Amino acid sequence: MDDQKISADMRAETDSNSEQEFLNRYDSSVYEKVSIAVDLLVFTIEDDTLKILMIRRAEYPFKGYLALPGVFVKPDESLDEAAQRGIREETGLVGIYLEQMYTFGEIARDPRSRVISVSYMALVPREGLTFHAGERASETLLVPVSGILDSTYDTAFDHKAMIEYGKWRLKNKVEYTDIAFHFVPELFTLPQLQRVHEILLDRPLFKANFRKKINPMIEKTDIYTSGDAHRPSQYYRRKETEEEQDDQTDL
Repeated sequence: MDDQKISADMRAETDSNSEQEFLNRYDSSVYEKVSIAVDLLVFTIEDDTLKILMIRRAEYPFKGYLALPGVFVKPDESLDEAAQRGIREETGLVGIYLEQMYTFGEIARDPRSRVISVSYMALVPREGLTFHAGERASETLLVPVSGILDSTYDTAFDHKAMIEYGKWRLKNKVEYTDIAFHFVPELFTLPQLQRVHEILLDRPLFKANFRKKINPMIEKTDIYTSGDAHRPSQYYRRKETEEEQDDQTDL
């Protein structure tokens, strides 16, 4: 038994040495390089309209066109790290909702070279969103998603397709998740929350049915709106999930 163990250890060491030798000799230059980018779909709601953060490109290709903010992935960072870096550089925000969405890899999607893009969706309430033009942009602006999809605005690369997919993703997820809460501040009224759902779903909702569905996810506060011409509305907050409560207990 001891001889078998010694023999197995020797084979493992030999295999390990062989693999290291192979890696030392490996020449990656024999393969063509493909660039990986991360494109960011930063959605918010302003003036009762679903909008998305866009930049106006200040350089070729597509100079003057609207494009999604994005970054190339560095060799020493993961996709998520690249997306978080891109969000920090464009908005200065950290800790916001960020979800990997879809990979776009058409061969000629970027006229410069072979670039595969992984899209990420970020959701931010308008009052929490700040932005500025980066080095490759002449301006940064919020654009109605509807204006992108109906080609009112000229968009670069395949970014219109990305935005179309992102809107579809939002519309579907709002039906079965609490994703709509990321568009409202910590304290909100029920009419505010219902309007967010209506904007994302592209249809009106019956108040009674909406409140029945949303009730398990929210809790009342003792705070009311003030300064309104109508009866003050009560503020609510999103109820913590059991998982979130467990995390707080662990702390």
